[in-house]
Amino acid sequence: MVAPEKHGIEFQSVVDRAYHEFKRHRKVEDIMSQEVAVTTPQASMAEAARTMGERRIGSLVVVQYGTPIAIVTERDLLSKVLAGGMDLEETKVADVMSYPLIKICPDLVIREAARTMIRKKGRLAVFKCGLLCGVITASDLIREMPDAPETSMVVDDFMTKELVTVEDDQKIEDVAKIMGKKRIGSVIVTEKGTPRGIFTERDLLSTMIAKGVSLDVPAGEVCSPMLVTAPAGISIHEAATVMAAKHIRRLPLMKKKNITGIITARDLVEAYAR
Repeated sequence: MVAPEKHGIEFQSVVDRAYHEFKRHRKVEDIMSQEVAVTTPQASMAEAARTMGERRIGSLVVVQYGTPIAIVTERDLLSKVLAGGMDLEETKVADVMSYPLIKICPDLVIREAARTMIRKKGRLAVFKCGLLCGVITASDLIREMPDAPETSMVVDDFMTKELVTVEDDQKIEDVAKIMGKKRIGSVIVTEKGTPRGIFTERDLLSTMIAKGVSLDVPAGEVCSPMLVTAPAGISIHEAATVMAAKHIRRLPLMKKKNITGIITARDLVEAYAR
């Protein structure tokens, strides 16, 4: 006769396996964001930036004459507008948007969606019967990353080891240009060489541009403290779990109390897509 405790453990194991197998076969329609924020080609990048910042999202689908034609992202804002010395008010969405849209079907399994995202290098627009019905971002994918052999790889193999740092007295205007030119979404802010926080493209949009805060302020005044870190050597699934729970897209990795690298949501998607 099976002891109750052992029976309970075995039952839980069966349930866990079934749940993980279910997650491995989930489809795009199960995880996509159905509320799609849009803009127009004629809108200014200042308007687009404020919309993204206020809604705390990283992209807008560009619609012309009722038809989705392109996408504009926070990375476009950084790399094309701010790094290029362009004026936010004068620059139109049409000047920097990315097209054509990367389209996928809602019945695609999420690992194939991850592969498409990495291969096409962009966010995914979900179309059903020719109509836009949702979008998929890296954050959407890591929230549903299954605990499976393909997610057991360690983060060390995918993290960025060469961290970009800025001193706390550097102006955000200059920091944004650095991020744009290097095509990165965050920098570590240091005080006399010692890490004291992190500044991200989402901070730029939501904390500053959306609220009309001048970019002529020191990074040390507006950076976020690194409240969430994780040890190097964890699996990509463990990293995804932490990031999804804390609603962050970048996770500093520690080794012997020092930052040894940083892993992003996109890094995790790339690892999962292999």
